[in-house]
Amino acid sequence: MKVIQHTAEELRTALVSNSKDLAKIYSKYTKEERCLLEEGFHSGQPGSLFQPITVHSDSDWISAHPEEPQDFESFYRDSYRRTPDASHNTIYIQTIGSFGEVGALTDQHVEWLRDYCQAFFYGLSVKLLPAVTVSETGCSFRVNSNSNNLQILTGDLLRFLGNKKPKDAFCIVGITMIDLYPEDSWNFVFGQASLSMGMGVFSFARYDDNFYTRGYAGRLKKRIQPRQGDYSVFEGYYTPPITSTLLLRSCKTMTHEIGHMFGIRHCQWLNCVMQGSNHLEESDRRPLDFCPICLRKIHVSVGFKIAERYKALLHWMEEDRCQTSGPETASHPATCFPKPTEAFHTSQQWLCRCLDRLETGNSRSHQTQEQSAQRHAGCTGVEGRSIVLSHIHQRSWRDKRRRESSCTMCSVALQAADKVTLTM
Repeated sequence: MKVIQHTAEELRTALVSNSKDLAKIYSKYTKEERCLLEEGFHSGQPGSLFQPITVHSDSDWISAHPEEPQDFESFYRDSYRRTPDASHNTIYIQTIGSFGEVGALTDQHVEWLRDYCQAFFYGLSVKLLPAVTVSETGCSFRVNSNSNNLQILTGDLLRFLGNKKPKDAFCIVGITMIDLYPEDSWNFVFGQASLSMGMGVFSFARYDDNFYTRGYAGRLKKRIQPRQGDYSVFEGYYTPPITSTLLLRSCKTMTHEIGHMFGIRHCQWLNCVMQGSNHLEESDRRPLDFCPICLRKIHVSVGFKIAERYKALLHWMEEDRCQTSGPETASHPATCFPKPTEAFHTSQQWLCRCLDRLETGNSRSHQTQEQSAQRHAGCTGVEGRSIVLSHIHQRSWRDKRRRESSCTMCSVALQAADKVTLTM
């Protein structure tokens, strides 16, 4: 096990930059926002909101895939990065194939993903396109010779998405519960994207806890060689149940890959949702949100108030657990599905601490023992389901009305980028 501990000065340069123009932009953050962002300089110390990256084995991403670190200045001056503008400010999500055994639950799961994505990229619109079957994409498919489960070809899906991409789209992402492969010589791939075209397709199939077990229900009982164009093999094909863990993994992967669409590379500074991951265990170790350096990257691209974004994410995690899938009628009674957010409990607590920090404006290093205790008391889980906030700070931000934030536009030239095959 190895801890990657950058010095405070290295992290300051990565966040603020030594460039005068970028340092001037940074100075426009409020004192409270700078306090939060600079919390990363104290990573690894008791009570810090941000932690250093820990490499557990040689199979982890950083060890297996050496990359040049991307600080804020590298991102900001990268001609390949993409920024939403007035004409291209919507993220579209296209579901491909079944997303559950029950139709209404499928719809609810995708709505949860959409709403989470809209809170995460606060200020942008996120819309769902009508779901399509595998046959409607016209994609090639196969049975994996090792795992004996169905897989669909990513290149064909990207071509389909390219033809479906609306004119006002910043990007379009296809999501599916069916396993993927990029070419015949590959065993599988979690996803693939064309960054220059602003589109990608990602599978959540391997996020089922049982995927790598002998009893996985997605394994075909008989070894068959399906005929190309005969999509009947997908009728009634198994998709994993919507659990809290699967929802957490889905949200994490979707936002990570959309982050790449902005030009954000894999993070090598602090523990961050933008870290690369080589396997599911490593992916599960990633936090749900950005480190300060990547947060500044997405902030300059989209434009939002940091506190408002955190409130939107917390609201998504804490809103009523039981929602209806549609209007209730005599022939179609409303169906209630509780949102399974138990796996988000740690993130709820972290968001409360961030909001507390933005309210108090106290840095960790300058807090008294009493203030520190008060801050930690301000985010206490109750049965893993709800969050009780410190009465001192609860009214100050929780009762404010949520405000919409408009997108900022940067005059950065967009150039073509190569297609990228993604892991997690």
